[in-house]
Amino acid sequence: MGKKASEAKNKVDRSKRYTIDEACDLVTQVSFAKFDETVDVAARLGVNPRHADQMIRSSCALPHGTGKSVRVVVFAKGDRAAEATQAGADEVGSDDLVAKIQEGWLDFDAAIATPDMMGLVGRLGRILGPRNLMPNPKVGTVTMDVAKAVRELKAGRIDFRTEKTGIVHAPIGKVSFGKDKLRENLMALLETLQRLKPSTAKGKYFKSVTLSSTMGPGVRLDTNDVSSTIEG
Repeated sequence: MGKKASEAKNKVDRSKRYTIDEACDLVTQVSFAKFDETVDVAARLGVNPRHADQMIRSSCALPHGTGKSVRVVVFAKGDRAAEATQAGADEVGSDDLVAKIQEGWLDFDAAIATPDMMGLVGRLGRILGPRNLMPNPKVGTVTMDVAKAVRELKAGRIDFRTEKTGIVHAPIGKVSFGKDKLRENLMALLETLQRLKPSTAKGKYFKSVTLSSTMGPGVRLDTNDVSSTIEG
């Protein structure tokens, strides 16, 4: 372990569970890379994703975005294609766009499709599915309002879902945002997760929440503080 990494690790008390405010401040202090690190959240929820009614998959609009430029493609025709282009989509098309992706082009971060295009887009399932790029109505990427979807993704909307172990991983911004903007983005995500709590989920919902920058150590939050802050 390098000197900077060791110093950063020593600033975090592994036995302590930090409040939301403390964690958002500390995660910026223990960042040591020369680039602007991304701050991620790992929230382990009291759900069993093997049960369909406890699988959480949705999206969240972060007040301050992610700090990342998002490249968006849209599968649409006619007026909807024109609306997508006007809204700022990086690539818009139908059969031609499908063919381009089948040939190996994947230079984008998110994909949107109108419902009538899903039969065509379905051909790309094996390509887009494993990369979490397949349009999905649950996260608002299969929609007739393509302009709104494009604007939201460009502004910093994030998609998330529970993994097999019940953990949700999501980015909430950059270290350069500072503690206040990171806190607002974190709260937006946590409040969204709270609203999505399945009625069949029993026991404690937020089992653990950890913040970390790309290269920095994890900062574990006090889940009692998380729950009381959200409910308050």
